[in-house]
Amino acid sequence: MRTYTAIGLLLLGGLYHSVFAQTPQSPPVPPSVYEGIGADQQGYFLEKDGEKWYEYEIENPFHLTAALGQPMGTEDGIAFNFGPELAGGRIYVGLIPYGDSRYPHPVYRRNYGIDSLGQVGVNLRQFGGRYDMTGWQERQSGTFGYRLMDAEGQLVYDGKVNFEGVGPFRVAPAVIMGPLLHQVTDQSAIVSAKIAPGPARITLVYKKGAEEEATVLETTGNEAEFALEGLLPDTEYEYTLQVGKHSESYSFRTAPAPGSRSAFTFAYASDSRSGQGGGERDVWGANSYIMKKIMALATQQEAAFFQFSGDLINGYLTDPDEMDLQYANWQRAVEPWWHQMPIYISMGNHEALMRVFRKPESREVVMLDRWPFASESAEAVFQRNVVNPTNGPASEDGAAYDPHPRRQDFPSYDESVFYYAYDNVAVIVLNSDYLYAPTQGQDPYPGGGLHAYIMDQQLAWLQETVASLEANGAIDHVFVTQHTPFFPNGGHVSDDMWYGGNNEYRPSVAGKPVEHGIIERRDQLLEILVNESTKVRAILTGDEHNYAKTELGPETNIHPEGYAPEKVTLSRTIWQINNGAAGAPYYAQEATPWTPWVSGFTTQHALVLFDVAGKQLKMRVLNPDTLEPVDELVLVE
Repeated sequence: MRTYTAIGLLLLGGLYHSVFAQTPQSPPVPPSVYEGIGADQQGYFLEKDGEKWYEYEIENPFHLTAALGQPMGTEDGIAFNFGPELAGGRIYVGLIPYGDSRYPHPVYRRNYGIDSLGQVGVNLRQFGGRYDMTGWQERQSGTFGYRLMDAEGQLVYDGKVNFEGVGPFRVAPAVIMGPLLHQVTDQSAIVSAKIAPGPARITLVYKKGAEEEATVLETTGNEAEFALEGLLPDTEYEYTLQVGKHSESYSFRTAPAPGSRSAFTFAYASDSRSGQGGGERDVWGANSYIMKKIMALATQQEAAFFQFSGDLINGYLTDPDEMDLQYANWQRAVEPWWHQMPIYISMGNHEALMRVFRKPESREVVMLDRWPFASESAEAVFQRNVVNPTNGPASEDGAAYDPHPRRQDFPSYDESVFYYAYDNVAVIVLNSDYLYAPTQGQDPYPGGGLHAYIMDQQLAWLQETVASLEANGAIDHVFVTQHTPFFPNGGHVSDDMWYGGNNEYRPSVAGKPVEHGIIERRDQLLEILVNESTKVRAILTGDEHNYAKTELGPETNIHPEGYAPEKVTLSRTIWQINNGAAGAPYYAQEATPWTPWVSGFTTQHALVLFDVAGKQLKMRVLNPDTLEPVDELVLVE
C-alpha cells in the first residue's frame, strides 16, 4: 500500500527526480515574495548557506489524465489504456441506474485484469440480458462506472463512461463530474459539470415556475458553470443536465428570503484525507468511506447546505495532475448528494502544492507554494476544482510587506476567502494556509506563509465583513470558519495559532518577517470576532482529527505565562467548534492552558449539525459511522 506522510515522503531520496532534465525552456520568473530563488540552465535553485539547492519533484504514482484511460469503442465493449501506472491492477465495472435512486451509484458486477502495458477491455455484452437493469440494450446507450485498483490493492480512481450501440460500441461524452450544485440563494443557484471526452454540447433545462416554460442554457466545451437566475425563495426546482443522448435530473430548494427566520439545519465537518484501514478509507488521497456516510447522514438530517473546511485530500504534492486526481476522488465520494445540496469548501494545509528544494547530498528540504501563482499555486489549483463565491479580498498585494506595490506578487484569494448567507445566517470562510510554505515554521528563509496565519489584507477584509454583517438587520447569527484552530487541543498544540505559546512564529515576505507574531494575530482576530461583534456565535475549525468544543469567554485562560505583547480581553463568550473527524487519522487530547474550558472531546467520526430557528441556535453532533449522538450545545436560547 502506498501510504506516506507528507514530510516522510519528501525525505525519501529515491522518490525524487530532478526536474531540470524535463525543463529545457526558460522557467517563469520566480515570485518576488521569496528571497534567494534563481534559475540557470538546469532549472530553479534556492541559494542557501552558500550552496545551490536545486528543485526536485516527487515521482507521483498516479495522475488524473492517466486514470481517465483514453476509452475507445470495440466490437464487444470499451477498451482502456491506463499506461504503466496501473499495470497489473484491476478494473471493477458496473452500470449506473439513473432514475432508480436520487443518489445514483454504479452497481459493480464484473472485474477485469489490467495487462502489463496498462491496457484492459470491458465486455459490455456481459452486462446484457438479465444483467441489463438500465435498459441500455433497448436504448442503445448507457453509462457505466469503473473503479481502478493498482497491483498492490490501492484504490486509485472511480470514473464514468457513456457508451452507445449494441456492438460495435462507441464512446460518448460522459459527465465525469457533476452536475454539482453551488451557491444556492433565495433567487439563484449555480450548477457545474465536467465532460470527457470532449468538447461536447452541454445543456441544462429548468423551470422558473410550475406554469412557466422551461429555461434552456447551453454551452460547448469540457466543463460548464450554469447560473440559474430569477428563482423564487424557498421553492423546489427540478433541473436536467443533457449531454448527447445522456440526461440526469435532480432537484433542490432555494433559500428562504433573507431575514425570513425560517427553521433549517446546516452541516459542518473537516479533514477527510486518507484514513487507515484500507479499502474506501483510502481512495488515493481521500477517505471516501466516511465522506459517503457523512453526506448520507447530512441529507437524512435535511441539511440545507454543507460547510467543509479543509484537508479534503492528502496533498503535499508537486504535480498539479495528481492534485486534480485527489480532488476528483473527494468529489466523486460526495457527488451523489452534491447534485442536490450545495457544499462550500475551504483550503487546509493538505491542499499544499509545492516546489521543493533539496540540499546537496542531504535529505534537508525547503518547500514553497508552487508558482506561477496564477496557474500552479495551491490556490490556483484549488480554484479550478471548486465553485465558491468570489466576494473576498483580491490577494495580499497592497499590504505593508508587498515587495512591488504596482504589480501582483501574491496568489489570488478568489474562492478561498469569501462569505455567504442563508436566511438569517452568514458564514465567513478564511484561508489560514495562504501562500503556505510547509517548512516556514522550521526555517523562515526564503519566505512564505505560516500554517494557521491570517495575513494583513485578509484580516482587513474580515474586519470590514464582520462590520457589514453586524449592521445587516436580516442576519442574526455569524459563523467564521478556517481550517486551523485558534485554540488547538489535540494534535496541533505545537503549531496552529499557538505554536506551544511562542509568538515569534510568523510569515516572511521577501526574506523579512512580518510585524505581528502568531499569537498577536490570533488576538487581533478575537478582538474582531468577539469584541467588535455581537453576532459571531462560533469559530468552526479542523486540522486536529477529533471533535471538541471550547468555551471562549472572559474567564478562559488563553495566553502563555509571561506573555509580553498586549493581551486581548474577551468581552463575551463564543465557542470554538473543532470537527476534524471526517476520516483522517485521529489525534488524542493534549494539555493546554484552556483545557478546563474544553468539553465533548472525542476521536469518533463526527458530523456537526446546527439547527437554526429564528434567533434560536442549537448544535447536535452525530457519529456518521454508528449514528449515535456525540454531543450537543445550545448556543442561543
